[in-house]
Amino acid sequence: MYAEIYISAAETCLPYLLCVQRSFFPLHNTLQWKNSKQLIVTRPENVEPMKSVNALNVLFHNTLVGRLTMTPDGLRCAFQYDKDWLINGFSISPLDLPLKPNLFIAKETPFWGNFGIFEDSLPDGYGRYLLNRMLKKQNIDETTLNPIQRLSIVGTSGMGALCYIPEIMPNENKTLPLLHHLQEIALDILSEKSDKDIDVLYFNSGNSGGCRPKCLYHDHEGEWIVKFRHTYDPINMGNMEFEYNIAARNCGITIPDFKLLENKYFATKRFDIDNCGNRLHVATAGALLNESIHQPMLDYRTLLQLTGYLTQDPLQVEEIYRRMIFNILTENKDDHAKNFSFIYHNNKWQLAPAYDLTHCPAGCNGEHATSVNMNGNPTLNDVIIVGQNIKIKKARCLEIISQVTTGCEKVRKKELI
Repeated sequence: MYAEIYISAAETCLPYLLCVQRSFFPLHNTLQWKNSKQLIVTRPENVEPMKSVNALNVLFHNTLVGRLTMTPDGLRCAFQYDKDWLINGFSISPLDLPLKPNLFIAKETPFWGNFGIFEDSLPDGYGRYLLNRMLKKQNIDETTLNPIQRLSIVGTSGMGALCYIPEIMPNENKTLPLLHHLQEIALDILSEKSDKDIDVLYFNSGNSGGCRPKCLYHDHEGEWIVKFRHTYDPINMGNMEFEYNIAARNCGITIPDFKLLENKYFATKRFDIDNCGNRLHVATAGALLNESIHQPMLDYRTLLQLTGYLTQDPLQVEEIYRRMIFNILTENKDDHAKNFSFIYHNNKWQLAPAYDLTHCPAGCNGEHATSVNMNGNPTLNDVIIVGQNIKIKKARCLEIISQVTTGCEKVRKKELI
């Protein structure tokens, strides 16, 4: 049985503050125009009990990629590509899941028996906190759910292009309040004063990662992620990130379009959606390398090598090198493995634009989450050694350091040269 939901054409055109992202109309629902003013959205009335889900179909643009199940002991995920995808598709995670007919078994660590590429689809930090609190209100202990069941909650609403069927809808989608009200709700929930509107926050977050509250936002310019301050952030957090992005662009770093909403909420354009509205396959460095942000072990040397391997483009390797220098000079020590991503588009991998650039001096015990030449507080010598290791000549290393030093002058916190 299917239920019909009617939405007026006027509503679909609001620069809303309605939840128009993919979680509002899951891709496997049936969409059709009843007349010129109403869109019919049909969705299954009967939702499978969450605990009964033990296998998922993984989809890309409504095409079956493969099937994801749990091993008999319930400790690890198993994945196998669909035979048609093996002929016409691509590897969704080249190092972990090469395009072969094998049955792949995930390691128990570091992603609790899940594959890194599917772990990317799950909320973490702030998003997982919301999910935990929301499910708790429904007498569901989120920690007892296996990766398959958690992915079924994400369904079609995650970032990137991968979708998971069947999709469990633990609650209805909610209308997004005004931004200042959303900030107030987030602060109340994060300070544990109230959890009254926790479902409003969760269903408008797009399952995005990171520690700070976020929501998805749409206007005439496209799809955006809007960031709000956490309880421990300064009042001007949005303005600070705006200034950091200006500086990064001045340094020659590729940045998504960005802007300030209401002069204080930082908004960044979604790079997992192209100009035609198609969702793109995105993989973080953490997913590709099976590196957890909870036990950071990544070094920029490895990240540079990964970029070279995937893109086969020296200019994109230099881009990562440039970002490394920017993060050092501006004390953005939150440079963990999930803050670097790659996009598969037009039959090739390419480096995603830079994101989550801001002042974060705490980092991982005062050190950069991603080390430089195995040093969490790197020196000029470390920076040059890592560059030379990836075949960037010393003179070019110094040239890039000089360019970034000049470009980030307004937000620079330290010197290398």
